[in-house]
Amino acid sequence: MEKYQYVLAMLFAVKEINANPLLIPNVTLGYEVYDTCYSDLAAIDSVMYYLSGNQSKVPNYSCRTTPPKLSAVVGDSPSSGSVAIARILGLTYFPQISYASALPSLADKTQFPSFVRTVETVDSQPVAVVQMIKHFNWSWVGILSSNNDYGDQGSLKLKVEMAKNGICVAFAKTLSTPPSKESLDIIITSIQKTKTNVIVLYAYATELIAFFQAINAAKISGKIWIAVGSWLPSAVFTQKDLWAVLNGTLGLAKYSSNIPGFKDFLYSIDPAKYPNDIFIKEFWEQVFPCKWKENYVGNITNATNVSWCTGKENLTEVDNSVYDTTNFRLSVSVYNAVYAVAQALHNMLACQGGSGPFSNGTCANVKSFQPWQLFHYIKIVHFLNSAGERVAFDEKGELKGLYDVLNWQMTQDLKGGLVNVGIFDDWGPNGEKLILNEKEIIWGENYKKVPPSVCCDSCRPGFWKAPREGQPFCCYDCHPCSDGEISNQTDTTDCMRCPEDQWSNEDRIKCIPKVVEFLSYGEPLGIALSTITSACSLLTISVLCIFIRFRDTPLVKANNRSLSYLLLVALLFCFLCSFLFIGRPSIITCLIRQAVFGTIFSLCVSCIFAKTITVVIAFSATKPNSSLRKWVGSSIPNSMIFTGSSIQSVICISWVLMYPSSPDLNMKATKGVITVECKDGSITFFYIMLGFLGCLALLTLVIAFLARNLPDGFNETKFITFSMLVFTSVWISFIPAYVSTKGKYMVAVEIFAILSSTLGLICCIFAPKCHIIILKPHMNTKEYLISKSQVGKKT
Repeated sequence: MEKYQYVLAMLFAVKEINANPLLIPNVTLGYEVYDTCYSDLAAIDSVMYYLSGNQSKVPNYSCRTTPPKLSAVVGDSPSSGSVAIARILGLTYFPQISYASALPSLADKTQFPSFVRTVETVDSQPVAVVQMIKHFNWSWVGILSSNNDYGDQGSLKLKVEMAKNGICVAFAKTLSTPPSKESLDIIITSIQKTKTNVIVLYAYATELIAFFQAINAAKISGKIWIAVGSWLPSAVFTQKDLWAVLNGTLGLAKYSSNIPGFKDFLYSIDPAKYPNDIFIKEFWEQVFPCKWKENYVGNITNATNVSWCTGKENLTEVDNSVYDTTNFRLSVSVYNAVYAVAQALHNMLACQGGSGPFSNGTCANVKSFQPWQLFHYIKIVHFLNSAGERVAFDEKGELKGLYDVLNWQMTQDLKGGLVNVGIFDDWGPNGEKLILNEKEIIWGENYKKVPPSVCCDSCRPGFWKAPREGQPFCCYDCHPCSDGEISNQTDTTDCMRCPEDQWSNEDRIKCIPKVVEFLSYGEPLGIALSTITSACSLLTISVLCIFIRFRDTPLVKANNRSLSYLLLVALLFCFLCSFLFIGRPSIITCLIRQAVFGTIFSLCVSCIFAKTITVVIAFSATKPNSSLRKWVGSSIPNSMIFTGSSIQSVICISWVLMYPSSPDLNMKATKGVITVECKDGSITFFYIMLGFLGCLALLTLVIAFLARNLPDGFNETKFITFSMLVFTSVWISFIPAYVSTKGKYMVAVEIFAILSSTLGLICCIFAPKCHIIILKPHMNTKEYLISKSQVGKKT
């Protein structure tokens, strides 16, 4: 029925052209119709007869002796038929205009030099399909193609176009011709296994009926079929048992322009009007439930239940599903093909001698032209048909694509129909070629909105796509961005690093300013350390007050009370120097804190060393003929204190002068934090300072340990030994702890070492004395100390 409409379109165009006095005036256009029956062999046979003009086909020779002159071939419809005859017609550049063949290779002018077509360029079909896929954000799409040149070449172009636009092929299968059960089973299995909901079908309608029947039998639903112009619309949609499977199908069909007067012409035909039409009676029997008596096989007198055709039946009463007078898609292509020939003849007729396109400016004679001369005019025609549609061929003999986007919709009352939901215009600018009305699209029973078709769900902001090894790039895993990196878009392939002074928020979607960190007085750790420092300072002041209050008692006088006062003052400053490490570092605190810490602690250890030497000298001087008697006095301890403190002072002053410390913003110490710290100019000087302090402490420990058993009323070396053990243990533990911490906790470790070592000194040296002075005053007498000293000597 559809093919007969093409014949009528040609007849209508010829009648219009011949009735138009302005187009090829004084020339009557005629035609001959051949039915190739979808057979390549029949197509070749027809064109050989057409060219020879005789029942006996004579290749490359015309047996016609009189006009009419055959000008061009309009056809064939199937691409395979067009290929077969185009190879013959191309030998003599005989013009061929196809109205339906969409095989990509037919654009090859080397193989098919005289072939053009009024169906849109096949290059635009893959572009239109991919634009549609991109519009709906589908990235995981299956392809099913027929096992012929059309399917192979079309699917190949589609894959190339998909790759350009970041769309992956979930699977690509070939539909055998004719489809076998085994091949269909393989395809059905692939469709059942895949996650894709969208499948593009690059095949002919005759091949797809069996495929959709197999889909229906396998009860596969929820798939959106994308149809190219070869099968939408087609006989596939006349199978009512397939309507549910096809529900939601989207596809491209040639733009349906309304040829003025064509619909009325379709209704006006009848057998009486066209008695020489060999197809019209067969058409009449198919449209109306009747039989022509002359065509009836059987006994007419016994055919009581047969309705006989009269030729008076009214075509306007026939349903559009039987006789479609609204869809002129390929009929318009036939109409344009006939007009292209007429326009070429008209231009040939209008040629002026001396300005013609051929050698020496000659023109072709419209009554005796060569095929290649007419083809020259055909390939350069440019006109608007009566519906306002542009007809112009490019250098490959192609028309730019102009497609309707159709959606097959099945209503609740089980009626189906194709609804126009958009248009693709290849003449349009980039980004504006596809126009869709999404509200009009129905996606079938399974979906209320656009169905997804992706290999993996989108990676939301804060994550990045990590490709899966051995799989297409559309398949990936979503990994969260690393610390300090963000992604603020969906499906990003990499995370962006935040500026140095910023950090990623918890969701990794934006950069936020880093927290400025230092050991402040307002935080719990700072409060705790400052409280302990204050308490220890008060404790030291209390001990000093006790020693001053009881300065004339034997116990205070026994161990050089001036050294004890100096040591207590030094210990007080040791505690107080912790405050230099708490709070936001400034230029002054950074410059002096390590120097102050080193100098004061050296003073403390020097005082303890001096006290130890004093005890040793004092005991040794009591021996008869001792050479140490001349060293008894304050000069030796004072010189030791001065020497120890001076050496450390020189080290610290050199450090400050050569490598002054200053406040610095450390971006890398702690994740997401800017640590305000003092940048020490030289870590070497820091360890030199600690090394000298350690050597002084070890020397004091050794001497105190060796003198621990000296008989004395109150041998202080025992307590000095314990104090040095505590002191050295704290600072030996400090170094690895200091190195392994970062940020404000590094400062906290140093403060803890200062407090614990200082507290160890004051507790080990002065706590026993305070215990006796306050709680056991009877032991703080000269007699008690002398008796104890004598007991020690006897022992």
